[in-house]
Amino acid sequence: MLSRMEHDSIGALNVPAEAYYGVQSMRAATNFQITHRPLHPVLIDSIVMVKKAAAITNEKSGKLDQQIAQAIIKACDEILDGNLRDQFIVDAIQGGAGTSANMNANEVIANRAIEIFGGTKGDYSIVHPNDHVNMSQSTNDVIPTAGKITVLKLLPQTIKELEKLEKAMEEKEAEFDDILKMGRTQLQDAVPMRLGQSFGAFAHVLKRDIKRLKNVMDEMKVLNIGATAIGTAINVDPYYLANISYELSKVAGISLKQADDSSKTEWFIHHVRKDQPSDSKSCITGCIPDHWT
Repeated sequence: MLSRMEHDSIGALNVPAEAYYGVQSMRAATNFQITHRPLHPVLIDSIVMVKKAAAITNEKSGKLDQQIAQAIIKACDEILDGNLRDQFIVDAIQGGAGTSANMNANEVIANRAIEIFGGTKGDYSIVHPNDHVNMSQSTNDVIPTAGKITVLKLLPQTIKELEKLEKAMEEKEAEFDDILKMGRTQLQDAVPMRLGQSFGAFAHVLKRDIKRLKNVMDEMKVLNIGATAIGTAINVDPYYLANISYELSKVAGISLKQADDSSKTEWFIHHVRKDQPSDSKSCITGCIPDHWT
């Protein structure tokens, strides 16, 4: 197999010549062999949407060369159309807060953009994964932002399915209303109850947490994009900071907004809540089985 030599801060590594990923993706794929599952396709889309919106905004700010920006945008569009998915090789679970996923995207986009220029993959003097594709960004704002977009894309269908389940539970509540069963607590028989009451409890849990999931969707639309590594927006042009959420909204097809905290560091510390939807999901999957014991 033909290969090319790429370098990072650790050293040199042979990368397959035809690969669109690069040295950092290869290291991550080797280091984090945890689930042996790829990134979720909607998460890949979301990361690439961030990259596209960043290229658009950086071009408009004058910080990114127009031709480089357009090559990056074209590469992003191709990935969003379903191409190059096999080039996202990092494991779904990884260390480093998503740095591996971010760099995998940066490298794939950069190498495809290099090809668009007529160059050879790995010639980062043409389009660089960090300096160009990742301009004005950090893993610490890209991944939380992409994660939220992914949740916003996936949650509506989840809610629809939960509403179907809630309806089914309500139907069983009525159907089983005249059936007596032994209620249980602490894994022991306690006092009698109607089977319909159990299904009514299931329906109530679902109704409550469907409402929670709907409420949290608005909070998930508030982003830390532009905050970069530690929330201080270091190395970010004021135009980019003011416009990235607007451009990302257009790319993603979702009305998104930037946190309005005067200090992005404060927002980082106190408001990055990636666990909110999972709170309700955990209760849905945990509370309902509890009623069976």
